[in-house]
Amino acid sequence: MSFFKKHQALLQKAMPTRESLAQQTWLRPVAHHLLNPQLWRLQRESVARGVAIGTFWAFVIPLGQTFLAAAHCTWWRGNIPAAAVMTMLTNPLTFGFWLWLAYSLGNLVLGSSAPAETLVITGWSHNLQEVGGPVLLGMGIFGVGGAALGYLLVQLSWRLRVALRRRQSNTGA
Repeated sequence: MSFFKKHQALLQKAMPTRESLAQQTWLRPVAHHLLNPQLWRLQRESVARGVAIGTFWAFVIPLGQTFLAAAHCTWWRGNIPAAAVMTMLTNPLTFGFWLWLAYSLGNLVLGSSAPAETLVITGWSHNLQEVGGPVLLGMGIFGVGGAALGYLLVQLSWRLRVALRRRQSNTGA
């Protein structure tokens, strides 16, 4: 079994099915749209949209990203499995890292640098005020930038894959 097929099988086991998503309480308003087969097929444009939607929601909110991504895929005709996989970028094991990175990026963009040691000394409400703005800005940049980058990378890799297959079929015939 090839590397790609092995990982594809693992992803398919972890991915929610159309029917299981349609049963979710949060998705009831769009459940009838979730059963649309176009949202589950591997097509270049829908996969690129799904990656962009999933990446955006992975960084914008900490909980319930998969459900929001699935709902938005119905409106923007994105691939739901691709969106669900991309929401796993920020999972409980990596979320602390992303918050730290977002804080650092937010401070860099805002032109301020608050040392982390001062955050421990002050109270939690003061810490939230100090950290909140840079973190929100950083996560917003990750969400929008990651969505755009993901969309472009899927488009590019899909075209390269098709070009390589054509080249192989032309030389092999």
